[in-house]
Amino acid sequence: MKHIKRSLMLWCYFQLMKRADRFIKRRLKKRLLAGKEDPNRLDERFGKSLVDRPNGHLIWFHAASVGESLSLVELIKRVSFSQPDYNFLITTGTTTSAKLIVSRLPDKAIHQYIPVDTPKGVISFLDKWRPNLAIWTESEFWPNLIIETSKREIPMLLINARISEKSYRRWRLFRKSLKVLLDQFTYSLIQDEKTIKYFSKLGIPENKFELTGTLKEGSAALPYCEIQQEEISKQISNRPVWLAASTHDGEETLIANAHRHASKASQGLLLIIVPRHPERGLHIASFLKKHNFRVRIRSEKENILSDTQIYIADTLGELGIWYRIASVSFVGGSLVPVGGHNPYEPAALGSAILHGPYVENFKEIYKRLNTADAAIKIEDEVELGIKLIDTLSPENAAKLAHSAWEVSSKGAEITDKAMNLIHENLSLKD
Repeated sequence: MKHIKRSLMLWCYFQLMKRADRFIKRRLKKRLLAGKEDPNRLDERFGKSLVDRPNGHLIWFHAASVGESLSLVELIKRVSFSQPDYNFLITTGTTTSAKLIVSRLPDKAIHQYIPVDTPKGVISFLDKWRPNLAIWTESEFWPNLIIETSKREIPMLLINARISEKSYRRWRLFRKSLKVLLDQFTYSLIQDEKTIKYFSKLGIPENKFELTGTLKEGSAALPYCEIQQEEISKQISNRPVWLAASTHDGEETLIANAHRHASKASQGLLLIIVPRHPERGLHIASFLKKHNFRVRIRSEKENILSDTQIYIADTLGELGIWYRIASVSFVGGSLVPVGGHNPYEPAALGSAILHGPYVENFKEIYKRLNTADAAIKIEDEVELGIKLIDTLSPENAAKLAHSAWEVSSKGAEITDKAMNLIHENLSLKD
């Protein structure tokens, strides 16, 4: 591909990755020792697999993060229902995403780890799976994988596309390289105005992209185990309860202080904390106990008692339970400069939403929610405590939750658009 030669950065990258095998093996070994790789599936990182490619059409989806992969599940299920002969491959890069997504995929969907971006690994992967269509999400651009897929004339779609300001600043020095990569995609569905602006600045033709909003708007409600929810509800009984979901280091202290304040006005108030990284659960519990909170821990199989003040739900895949139980949810990663997390998850499940000021990752979504009086922004722990008291009122919580549900339910058309795009491109390939 002649145009690649015009990008010095890409040329250098390709030359480097040709010689990077030894370094990558060392890197993967370190990750394996740190528990960040699956020892039984390490070969997948080199494009190899013990799983056979199914016969017939195969649509390949790639998602970088847990949130992205989960947002694709509903899309895959819908395409599978409408086209029962299709098969699906979904790739992710982390063990956490693998654990969450495997149990939620339909029968004809296979999960694999994304290969490292070396020529050997990429060629081996594509030779093995031979996808009829490749669909990428958001903004994780692996040059070898993108270019090699394009060389094979496999249609490529970019859905839920998003380039953050930070990412654009990083790529700005290599604008030509980024344009080369984006040019390989047949069409892009873009989730926010800022990314539209960046695409235009890069010179991507206007007939190759459109603004749709985020696919996460159209994703199904988080799954849950009904039996476990009933057991937990019995433990809570009639106590008022609120949730702090996907919290990060530095937030739990602020949240606990707000809880202490709100508890003075709401007798028996229970706080459930779901840390973004479950392995932090024991540390959080230890810290809170030192500050005289009565704490129980789910990973230790401890039940909620009548005098429990804070329950640490440090388990994977159960957020759907907690959103269904809690009438009010604070969405974490927003009181510290992380960028926030997906507010449509509590919105879809009837939980009123509180959030902090740091919501850059979902800026447009929170703007829509705030404009519709469907979420409450708080600036600090003091305001969180005050607003929490008001929001815990059944009438106020129900009003806020209903408004949020109305906003989030409008996202189904985004999934429809993605489905139509998939069908169109498979037809072109045929």
